[in-house]
Amino acid sequence: MTELSAVQAALRAEHAAVYGYGVVGGRIDPDRKSQVRECYDAHRSRRDALRRTVRSLGGDPEPAAAAYALPFAVPDSDAAVRLAAQLEDRLAGVYADLVRASEGRRRRAAADALREAAVRSVRWKGSGVAFPGLTELGAGEAPASPSGGPDGSGTPDAL
Repeated sequence: MTELSAVQAALRAEHAAVYGYGVVGGRIDPDRKSQVRECYDAHRSRRDALRRTVRSLGGDPEPAAAAYALPFAVPDSDAAVRLAAQLEDRLAGVYADLVRASEGRRRRAAADALREAAVRSVRWKGSGVAFPGLTELGAGEAPASPSGGPDGSGTPDAL
């Protein structure tokens, strides 16, 4: 995976997260609305920074899709919390790919984004994993990209 393709994958994931947090915000209990707003703003900021990074690497930033397929129905606050945790887990995987594909400042920024996604995931779920962004391997299985497809790109129009 090239650095540019890893940054584009992170950008796609941030587009999906911004969309997803819009759904979360519409279903979450009022006492957690400020947490949703904080996450939404953080993902918008990361998305904007990734757009600049894509341009600095000589690419054209991928646009957001008009809509994204949700992984499950989100009829209530409990489902909204599950969606928020899933968004953060997916982002951790994408940023783990970007850590592997980058160096220097960009690697540090990707590691920071991975850490932040892992912390937000724990806040939503109430628990975490030892190595966020990495999938567990069964006996004899080849490593899979934690962000989706074999090239780490995943599907741009699905959360």
